[in-house]
Amino acid sequence: MNSNLTNPIAPENLPLKRVHVGDIDIAYKMFGKGEPLLLIPGFSQPMDTWDPIVLEKLSSNHTIIISDYRGIGKTTVGDKTWSTEQFVNDTAGLIDALGIRKPVDVLGFSRGGHIAQELTLMHPQKVNKLILYATDCGGKATILSPQLSPEASRSIESGNMSIDTLMPAFFPKEWLKENDAYIQKVFSATTPVPKENIQQHNQAALNWKGARERLSNITKPTLVITGTDNIVRPPANSIMLAEKIPGAWLVQIKGGGHGAMWQYPDKFSRVLLMFLES
Repeated sequence: MNSNLTNPIAPENLPLKRVHVGDIDIAYKMFGKGEPLLLIPGFSQPMDTWDPIVLEKLSSNHTIIISDYRGIGKTTVGDKTWSTEQFVNDTAGLIDALGIRKPVDVLGFSRGGHIAQELTLMHPQKVNKLILYATDCGGKATILSPQLSPEASRSIESGNMSIDTLMPAFFPKEWLKENDAYIQKVFSATTPVPKENIQQHNQAALNWKGARERLSNITKPTLVITGTDNIVRPPANSIMLAEKIPGAWLVQIKGGGHGAMWQYPDKFSRVLLMFLES
């Protein structure tokens, strides 16, 4: 992990705001300058898990919007059934509630990539450019990795995951050994999530039929980015996305795991900014 930033943005130190959307109050943070860029986090991840260095670099010329899913972090649970489509409508409602009237750039990480795909398909007028990071098309077409142990998968999906379980899944062993202190610091600052909410989130993910057959309907400029050593969502998934989405860029970061953003924040940010400014 390399960066010339000495004081990157720490998400947990940014002022927290809330806005009412449908049946929930969505917690969000908005900072930076320039065109809006909405970041949709991974499975059951609070908004505070975004890499501080990446946030610093992207916010230099974009207004960054990060938020919590319903029932995750500081966003309320609500009374509607949890589903991918509901998460999409929550996200679309957030954009409206913030008074943003023009299409926004959208980055979806892992499970957030599912939401980003569906947002682009269900509400294309709200999306300017699409970035799909370390994700897949969902459903039966998802390519699973034999390197991710069933025990690790079950612990993550059941809400019993710990940092010690998560880190070996997210990062290559040798890199983790050299950067463990930094990663522990980033992830330990996140808001705890109730186990039952993680389980509901997982059920919503399992119920989603995926977007493989509809990816050709995405007409927005799209960047697909992943790490070559991603064992949570193997790179073959990103290749499939790039092949199915017309004109999509595909970038694979050598040596990057599922958490390539944290491993190589400079390189990751550089690719994103190049795409967004193209």
